[in-house]
Amino acid sequence: MKPQYILAAAAAATTVLALAAAPAPLPPNWSLLGQNPDKFTAGIDASREGHGAKFLRSATSDTTAWASLGQSILAQRYVGQRVRFRARLRTADLTNWAGLWMSVGARGGATLAFYNSQDRKTRGTTGWQERSVVLDVPADAAMITFGVIGAGTGQVWMEPVAFESVGREVPVDRMPPQAALPSTPTL
Repeated sequence: MKPQYILAAAAAATTVLALAAAPAPLPPNWSLLGQNPDKFTAGIDASREGHGAKFLRSATSDTTAWASLGQSILAQRYVGQRVRFRARLRTADLTNWAGLWMSVGARGGATLAFYNSQDRKTRGTTGWQERSVVLDVPADAAMITFGVIGAGTGQVWMEPVAFESVGREVPVDRMPPQAALPSTPTL
C-alpha cells in the first residue's frame, strides 16, 4: 500500500475516533455556573463508561478553580414544600472536591436556603455514590437552583438526576456552623 493511502486512512480513523469520543451537548437549561466556569467543560458523556451521565471537567491545571453544572427553575410549584435533589456521583482524579448543591432564592436575589455538600466532600477517584440535598422552599421563594460542584482539577459525573418533593420526616441539610466572629479586634 502506498504511504499516502496509509496516512489518509490513519487520518480518517483518527477523525472518526475523535468524533465518537466528543461529548454530547447538555440538555436545555443546564449550564456552567460558579466562580470559574471558563476553566471547565461540561456535557453528556456518550462513552460506554460514561453511561450518558452529565459531567463537569476541569480544562486547566488550576487547583483553586471551581465551577458548577446546574440549572434554575421557578419555585412557585414547590412553595411550602420540602424538596430533594439527588443523583449518583463518580469522580476521576479530583484534586479538591465535588458535591451536590442547591439554593432557594427570593425575588430580590436574597438566598433563603442553601447547602453545598462541602461537609460531605467527594475527592480523588471514586465509584458511583448516591448523594442528595434536601431544603425547604419558603413562601417568599422565587427560584430554586441546583447542580454539582467541581473544585480543582479532575472530573465529576452525575447521573441519574432526580428532583422531587419529600415528606417532613426527611431531614433538611444545613451548612455546618461558622466559627463565631470575635466581638473585639485583635491588634
